[in-house]
Amino acid sequence: MGLQDVLDILMAAALIYFIFRWIRGTSAMNIFIAVLAVLVLYVIVDAFDMKMMSALMKTLIDVGVLALIIIFQPEVRHFLIRIGSRYRLNSKLLQKVFGLQDTSMHSHAADEISEACKNMGAEKTGALIVITKKDTLQNIVDTGDVIDALISRRLIRNIFFKNSPLHDGAMVITGDRIVAARCTLPITSRDDIPPQLGMRHKAAFGISEESDATVIVVSEETGAISVVRSGVLTHIENVNELKLILAKTTDEQKEEK
Repeated sequence: MGLQDVLDILMAAALIYFIFRWIRGTSAMNIFIAVLAVLVLYVIVDAFDMKMMSALMKTLIDVGVLALIIIFQPEVRHFLIRIGSRYRLNSKLLQKVFGLQDTSMHSHAADEISEACKNMGAEKTGALIVITKKDTLQNIVDTGDVIDALISRRLIRNIFFKNSPLHDGAMVITGDRIVAARCTLPITSRDDIPPQLGMRHKAAFGISEESDATVIVVSEETGAISVVRSGVLTHIENVNELKLILAKTTDEQKEEK
């Protein structure tokens, strides 16, 4: 056994380990064990030079891989999005080529958002606000209605007013502008979300897991304000705390430019 064989074994073991971590605790675990058993059987029959069994197992594996991709298409897509979000392009040249440029939010816009959330919390008006960073979330914007207006606390409150036709769904903000409203967000598949958190919070977790966005949630039941970033929820005690978080987000955007 040479160095190449050792490296081959280590890489295969690492791949199996990361796949196991990815699907651990999900319904795909049993399928993964079955696939692993088929692969082990294929290695055994190939080692004993069983040509007919090897050909049969190879055909089964080829068809099985295609079937798994079709069956688990949402999970595969979610996995690739998470990989792309975690290891995003940092080169300024590549960011310009692919159009991945940051748009910073000014302090006035952050204040308007914070005051709007404070008022909506006091009135127990539900709200879901997505503030983009590098990811433009154009696929999310396309699910809603284009607004393209300067950020204003009155406009935000009017959009989320219970009788407004745009109140149901998420608002997407980029820089100092409200890009769209009534947008549909992906729902997280996590099973550790506290039961008192509703669909708005699950949608906030979902989009924060797939992008670098900062999401503000105002609960319709309690009026409580929360911020979700990278799948982590932070409860907001007062409006000044929300302003600090938005200011920090703005500073991060400026540093990455």
